[in-house]
Amino acid sequence: MGKGKTNAMRMLDAASIPYGTTEYDTKDGLTDGVSVAEKVGRKTEEVFKTLVAHGISKQYYVFVIPVDRELNLKKAAAAAGEKKVEMIPMKSLQQITGYIKGGCSPIGMKKPFPTLIDGSAKELKTILVSAGQVGKQIEINPMDLSQVTAAAFAELT
Repeated sequence: MGKGKTNAMRMLDAASIPYGTTEYDTKDGLTDGVSVAEKVGRKTEEVFKTLVAHGISKQYYVFVIPVDRELNLKKAAAAAGEKKVEMIPMKSLQQITGYIKGGCSPIGMKKPFPTLIDGSAKELKTILVSAGQVGKQIEINPMDLSQVTAAAFAELT
């Protein structure tokens, strides 16, 4: 394997799914999605963040939305088939997903969780998501991301 590959990249390689990678400097501590979009020279609607929530059923869900938007919990719950969803506490993120804040990829979590991608992604040729490490992004076709994560598209924001 190539030097510096993340689990997400290895999963894409194993599935023969094409992707690109982009790295950005994290020394300034600005790793929020809008800052990342600026650092990699992309529009905020092309860079997506990965959010994890849980439903009343205690099932975890992964939501992939543009970095400049907020997850609409009512729409997210409806898309997930739950009465209500809540964001997980940030301190639980690594234990549940295997990833840390700023480096949470929808690809290659500890366990596969039901995943939903904001419908706006379908309008784009490629989107950027975390590669599973702070400072690294994967550029991928949204349909390929849907395939590798078994995700559906829904209106989430």
